[in-house]
Amino acid sequence: MSAAPDDQRRYTPAPPPPCPGPFHPVTYAELPGAVEAFLRAPDRTPVPVPVEGRPDLVESVTLAAQLYAGSSPPRPLDTGVVLGAKDLPDGTVQLARPLARTWLTQDDLGDRRTFRDRHPGTLLLVGAYDQLTLSVVRDLLLSTYRGPEHALTLLSGRDGDSVAWNVAKQYTTIAPEVDAVGLFTDTDRPPQQPGVRVFDDRDFDRPDADIQGVILDTLWRSVVFQGHGKDDSLNLGAFTICGLSQAAPARPGLLGPRCSYGLPCYKPEDKLVPLHQVRAVEMVLSACNSGPLADLALYDPKYQLLLNALDSPARLVASAVSVHDSDRPENTAWMRAALDGADTVDVLNASLAGSHPYPAFMRFGLPTVPARPLPGPVPSDHQPDPLLLTVGERLNALLGSELLTRRHPLRPRLIKLARKVDLWVARPTHLADQTPEEIHNSLTADLQSLDHVIAEQVAADPEDEIMNYPAHYGDRSRLDLDVREVTCHCGRPAQEFTRRGLLPHILDTLCVVCMRCGDVAFRVPGAPVLLAHAADEVEQGGELVVRAELTAPRPGPVRLGLFLPTYLREDATVEPATVKVRTMAEQARDVTFRVRFRPGTAPQAYYFTVFAVQDLAISTARRHFGVVPAGAGPHLPSGPSPCSHTAQREGMPS
Repeated sequence: MSAAPDDQRRYTPAPPPPCPGPFHPVTYAELPGAVEAFLRAPDRTPVPVPVEGRPDLVESVTLAAQLYAGSSPPRPLDTGVVLGAKDLPDGTVQLARPLARTWLTQDDLGDRRTFRDRHPGTLLLVGAYDQLTLSVVRDLLLSTYRGPEHALTLLSGRDGDSVAWNVAKQYTTIAPEVDAVGLFTDTDRPPQQPGVRVFDDRDFDRPDADIQGVILDTLWRSVVFQGHGKDDSLNLGAFTICGLSQAAPARPGLLGPRCSYGLPCYKPEDKLVPLHQVRAVEMVLSACNSGPLADLALYDPKYQLLLNALDSPARLVASAVSVHDSDRPENTAWMRAALDGADTVDVLNASLAGSHPYPAFMRFGLPTVPARPLPGPVPSDHQPDPLLLTVGERLNALLGSELLTRRHPLRPRLIKLARKVDLWVARPTHLADQTPEEIHNSLTADLQSLDHVIAEQVAADPEDEIMNYPAHYGDRSRLDLDVREVTCHCGRPAQEFTRRGLLPHILDTLCVVCMRCGDVAFRVPGAPVLLAHAADEVEQGGELVVRAELTAPRPGPVRLGLFLPTYLREDATVEPATVKVRTMAEQARDVTFRVRFRPGTAPQAYYFTVFAVQDLAISTARRHFGVVPAGAGPHLPSGPSPCSHTAQREGMPS
């Protein structure tokens, strides 16, 4: 990547031991006959590779001998098309024939947007890099990307010789000792995965780090390089994956990196990693624009990462055709796929389907495994647990509004959970390696703990600020005129309506109003529904049995409690003060409370409030009753009922 002498720029690994390997270097004149001989006995004959005038390919053939144990025909794709056949060495097209069941001419491509309708199944394009232009590839890539089969597959290279080399590599079988799997990333710190060697920026920054040596001295079954860069280079801290080909001629008039103009490399030259010398069966270039189409490339092909990778021993190269947001989810998915034997490009594109309406990665080299059902691209595949979104909305309301004062004891716990939710809801997060089930379990554990704290706090102090949410949110809302007829727990007709929050941090509130009982119930959307059933009267010194009817929106624990107005609390005891029950979704469950009164309790009208807490949401149901003198017999109270929410909040009789 610079104009410095080769010995200053180029890392030279230890020479590989002599090994004939599965390839047979040949001249152009020898290639057609060698191909014919190979196709007659592919299991017993070396694969011919034209290397005339290409010392770099001779080097790659030698390096490849350490990766591949032999040759055999690969699983063919459905349809193949050769692009620019006249520019390929004689015999190359014949060598490619077994790689697809049906072959079409370039003219048969027709309308690229409808090609898949005419030719369903997997598609292989074979041709030199200058044939891979936007007009040829784009619509084919987009149309095949959305199918259940493997996406578009390409076999290419900087020229006809490189194309023949990449066709030849498709016949190889991997040596059993080649089993290393590696991930080198400068943009993520993924968790260590058994079976995968993971290196991140902390490793790159160590003074004694020999990342260059690790990359070049290891036989990789699959390796990912992830970092920022351009189509000529990829950064791994001070180390750089370099796309410079010493063998390729420069093309006058094309833009090149600074080294093409005689300037030093922008990174330390003794830490450059020449990509064509990496010994890997599969190589993944996880950087934006690491494999641009020919007419979209930034730099002269002499410096391009993709072409340097295709000249290497790698049988399969995955590169990014454009920009993409590959991060922790993709790294996690790739590590699992590499260990499980799934196809890299299919897995990465499926993982990114919710972030991009286009395929991020292209496959250079035949898939080695059958296509597996994968989630198809949808407008957003990033769909966090609905409970996570509900909780996030409620946390936003509790913390973003002025409902709770800055010193409210719940705030530290709520802030801590809000930070977790913010991490969990993001795609690229250090928690993304957790499964959705693990995230859900962790969230519900936090919610159960907080729900318990809220329930105990309300039971101890019913006038806590958090219980003012109906008035606080309601004052910052507008009335929705869609009013629903319901039945009050007193048995009379009632109306349920919604107040719509006017600001993002103001929740909607649902209210039930009965003309006799007043505003009897409050909740936010998605919170448990409560009804309170009890006798209309209780004698002094007697016991009022309250049956709370609870219907929760989701299964799981719900905390319930019952409290009385301040002016009645010294004359009565409530058992239990709070209780935890487990519910089934949308199935009513009864919970019993007992309220015992002192003999000296003043006869008059009172009320009680039952509350339920689930997932940070509080639902309330209020019912009035009367205390009558002992032995006075049935008596129905007259006069106004204690129906004012303000009275409930302030603990004052109405």
